[in-house]
Amino acid sequence: MLTILLALLVFSLIVVFHELGHFLLAKKNGVGVTEFSVGMGPRLVTLVKTEHGFTVRFLASQQYCESREDWKNHTWYSLKLLPLGGSCMMVGEDEVLEREDAFNKKGVWARISVIAAGPIFNFILAFVLSMIIIGNLGYDKPNIVSVEENMPMAEAGMQPGDVITSINGTKIHLAREISAYTTFHPLSEEAVTVTYDRNGTTKKVQLTPEYDDQTKSYRLGFSYMSGRTKTNAIGVIKYSAYEVKYYISVTVQSLRQMIRGKVHKDDIAGPVGITKIISDGVEEAKPAGAVVVIMYMLNISILLSANLGVMNLLPLPALDGGRLVFLLIEAIRGKPIDQEKEGFVHFIGFAALMVLMVFVMINDISNLIH
Repeated sequence: MLTILLALLVFSLIVVFHELGHFLLAKKNGVGVTEFSVGMGPRLVTLVKTEHGFTVRFLASQQYCESREDWKNHTWYSLKLLPLGGSCMMVGEDEVLEREDAFNKKGVWARISVIAAGPIFNFILAFVLSMIIIGNLGYDKPNIVSVEENMPMAEAGMQPGDVITSINGTKIHLAREISAYTTFHPLSEEAVTVTYDRNGTTKKVQLTPEYDDQTKSYRLGFSYMSGRTKTNAIGVIKYSAYEVKYYISVTVQSLRQMIRGKVHKDDIAGPVGITKIISDGVEEAKPAGAVVVIMYMLNISILLSANLGVMNLLPLPALDGGRLVFLLIEAIRGKPIDQEKEGFVHFIGFAALMVLMVFVMINDISNLIH
């Protein structure tokens, strides 16, 4: 039960931070925010700051909130029952209102900044969490630990201690980027160009992978990384940026694989499946102590936050990316697209998104049962 609660808190942190991005940029650009909430469902506590000070109300219904004359044109800050994300309801976000603080009344670039802020804040959150991990544990340096005799890497003269810096032109900064590259670009009989660093000297070799009958795959014959490498303050910032870049890249490449039909439905996880993954990971980390559990939670939060940022930037109706497409078209042509037409497109996109979520949830539950 505790691990499920932790998973829900991770989801909430990521979604609330996303909504916080929308909220802060809305306030900065003079857009009215009707309500900023943490959680979903019935309100537990609602706080409103008016000209007469702060007002707190417990279990406030929607009807009650709307009936308070002194709450009009002020933001309701609500804590809700279910710890599942949050929301930022802006004035005039989905309708045309003749109000000075309406979203639809603001300039196109102001609206772009408000919409883009959500995904950007997810990347900022991932970056901050990465700094905590790398500052405490270090980064996974892509250094070679061992090479196998009579295998391509050994025959090319590479040695333990060499640090891989690129594969076929793809920059490598973290050890995980090596496995990510070979996952999305499986080794074959074709030669691979590897650039590496040896004691400050850059070297480059061409390696022809060798087929292994036991593993039924092509191999170069080496192992890499052993633990994490500590770094200074500048290194923490630099490698935290590489960490976020890594997760963004993996998400984008995974989406490409999905579009190409190379991902099985059982490899896709929704909220239920991710909760199970987090729960299993926490149970495995528990014997190693609280610090390991915390670092695991931070790491999964980085992955999910970067993932949410990328997914929301997809140019699909109902997502932030879809809204940005319409706003960029408006910026280019100098006038907005008909509100009703845009609203209809977003409605269709939202309906399709709901259908997809139902499918993913059913798939998650099916995987749990089996």
